[in-house]
Amino acid sequence: MVAVVRAETFYLPPPNQPPTAWDLVPLAERVFRWVELRQQRRLVPPAGFVIGQKIFARINHNRWVADCPCGSAQIVTPADPRMACTDCGAGWFALIFPEDPAAAEASVADELPHERNWWNPDDDGTWDRTAEEPTDPRSEGGKAA
Repeated sequence: MVAVVRAETFYLPPPNQPPTAWDLVPLAERVFRWVELRQQRRLVPPAGFVIGQKIFARINHNRWVADCPCGSAQIVTPADPRMACTDCGAGWFALIFPEDPAAAEASVADELPHERNWWNPDDDGTWDRTAEEPTDPRSEGGKAA
């Protein structure tokens, strides 16, 4: 089985460093190291949290992802449920994961990785799909247009 991608398996040190090079960097902060290496610019994680903002994590094409209000997104992990945007630098956002992330991952495990999508159907008002999409056998792929 192909595991759902989390921040700790995506944001890794470059090949010229040992695999353990970032072990002391908190999981949610590894994106800053990763972006620094690829964009060749210094980034400093913010110090404080943004209060009153709900950001839901979701599985999108087999990756745990969260969207910043600025429109940027990044891969996240339930092991460190926070996100700070490397684009706008607004601050740390507390993320809302399902009570049992492993169960959400298991619910999409039978799909091909590029079709693995899960979102919080009860509370996440930012996602524009319903939990059960109606199907229409006359439409392409069986999904309603």
